[in-house]
Amino acid sequence: MKQTHVVLIHGAWFHMSCWQGWAERFTSHGFVACVPGWPGESATVAQVRHDLGPMGDLGLAALTIHYEKIVRSYDNPPVLIGHSVGGLIAQQLLGAGLGRAAIALAPLPAIGVPLGDDSPRRARHLDSWPLPRTEFRHVVANAVGEEEAEQLFEQYAVPAPRRLLTDLGLDRTAGGSADTIVNMANTARGPLLLISGQEDRMVPDAVTRSVFKLYGDSPAVTDLKQFADRGHSLVFDSGWRAVADYVLIWLAANGIAATTAEH
Repeated sequence: MKQTHVVLIHGAWFHMSCWQGWAERFTSHGFVACVPGWPGESATVAQVRHDLGPMGDLGLAALTIHYEKIVRSYDNPPVLIGHSVGGLIAQQLLGAGLGRAAIALAPLPAIGVPLGDDSPRRARHLDSWPLPRTEFRHVVANAVGEEEAEQLFEQYAVPAPRRLLTDLGLDRTAGGSADTIVNMANTARGPLLLISGQEDRMVPDAVTRSVFKLYGDSPAVTDLKQFADRGHSLVFDSGWRAVADYVLIWLAANGIAATTAEH
């Protein structure tokens, strides 16, 4: 028997450690969880806050290629789970025929789908853009209490590269780029699950629903799950386990088990 690998892709402004609970949860269910992080990402939040290092000039194309190489390195296609920009990358890879299935949680949208007015926008040129505590509270951790929001900021918040934000259209000085295109017409791709938090201000529920509708003409499996009273922090706040368990149930319902027979 071969174990099924799960590749966890985090979003901008968050450290890869935000997936720790998911990695442990999926491992306990027999999967092999992989949290490779972004290229050059330091091991701790403190280190990333001090110096972005190679991530300082990271754009969406390079980030996507980084994960594409990781996915291609497996003998058996892994499950792709991405949050925020990670959800966009998971869709790009699945649309390119990579990965056995993909789960996109509160994904930043592909080109042509606008974000809401509450989404962060750059106001000036910086090499990186740290999300201030007040804005983190407003657009990321708005669905949890004040104390938990503060804890989440201390545990996971890191600056994001300016180039990446520009590619994503999150810089007022530039529009989004063609790097956000997703091949939604690939009918041979694996199943896709889109997940939204109905209180999300970073990527509003309406945005994820708009993305879901764009897949409407595809016969490939595409599902949408909306979590009430959840914000953009739904993958790492105190309610993350309910989301992770839903994903595990969805994978099982689509015939994706933690182990497969060797051929």
